[in-house]
Amino acid sequence: MSKQSKTYHIYLLVLLMIMTELLFWTVTLISYNVLSADKEFRLENEGAIVLFAFIPLLIGVFLYYAIRGNTSLNRLSEASLRNSLTKGASNWRLLLKYLLLRCAVGLIIISLCNPQYGKKQVEGKAKGIEIMIALDVSNSMLARDLSEKRSRLNIAKLAIERLISKLHGDKIGIVVFAGSAYTQLPITSDYNAAKLFLSGVSTGMMSSQGTAVGAAIDECLNAFDLNNTTNKAILIISDGENHEEGAIDIAKYAVEEGIVIHTIGMGTTQGTPIELYRGNKKTGVKKDKEGNTVITKLNESFLQELSQIGGGTYTRAKKSNVGLALLVDQLKEMDKTVLSKEQFLEHEDHFQTYLALGLIFALLYLLIPINSNRNVELNLFSE
Repeated sequence: MSKQSKTYHIYLLVLLMIMTELLFWTVTLISYNVLSADKEFRLENEGAIVLFAFIPLLIGVFLYYAIRGNTSLNRLSEASLRNSLTKGASNWRLLLKYLLLRCAVGLIIISLCNPQYGKKQVEGKAKGIEIMIALDVSNSMLARDLSEKRSRLNIAKLAIERLISKLHGDKIGIVVFAGSAYTQLPITSDYNAAKLFLSGVSTGMMSSQGTAVGAAIDECLNAFDLNNTTNKAILIISDGENHEEGAIDIAKYAVEEGIVIHTIGMGTTQGTPIELYRGNKKTGVKKDKEGNTVITKLNESFLQELSQIGGGTYTRAKKSNVGLALLVDQLKEMDKTVLSKEQFLEHEDHFQTYLALGLIFALLYLLIPINSNRNVELNLFSE
């Protein structure tokens, strides 16, 4: 192929472009197989490889402009006129331009795949607050005044599960209470364990009945390490019915320790019987010793007073919606502290090298003209 001819040699250009592709993919696949033998090598974004499917389009665009350049030159009817007006088409420069742009595109695509090899040690810090959830499991939580399909307790458990899913870096624990209280889950950052323990909560786990909110707050206080400076919150989920005395005093003590108390009221103030079920079949309603139907009501004023003393929020559940948005916003506003530090190995990114090389090839593509005659010059970025 001559260095400079009057028109582009299309068939020869096609052949050389195909040979270039074969060479590129041979080198790429050999390099990939060699690197893959090292377990520390990987492509973080393997899906970006599909962008190589656009390379044939790049070849087509170059050939289109070459053919159009030939057409423009052939419009000059007199060969002598063509010789005087233009030095013709440089096949070598066209091929060089193609190689530069092809390498630029290929390297940029590889950078998008983000090759990673080698590992570095990284310290991760988990920031958050500590949250203890006190969940009422007294028999009154079996009432279905919020939903015909779910009891107060089941709605509360679903709400806690959604709350856990919204937490990031915080620690959580669960206290269950009725006539007494005990820690179902010690404070932890293991959210999967929290959901597992939550699934096992039922009214049958407490032998004594009542609503020992004070005992629940005290149990939450015992779960906290009051000597650390981490911000802490207690979330009480209850209908507040038949609570024992002393809960307000214990709540005041918790506030003195810097703990915020939030409450969620489960139930309605109108009152409803406690329906009893065996499986999914209703067997009747709960009655007292005298045979009277037990009516359970939400004690809203008590729960509101608790949250007011505790500097937190009170939310009343409506149907299956317990109003988590406000609570989550309040928890997010609390200052986060470092709860744990972990050392772990992380793959090192090397996309920067390929991206830099790709940009250099792209710059060279822009700087090198196809030939000295601007009338037949090909530049994909300026057409």
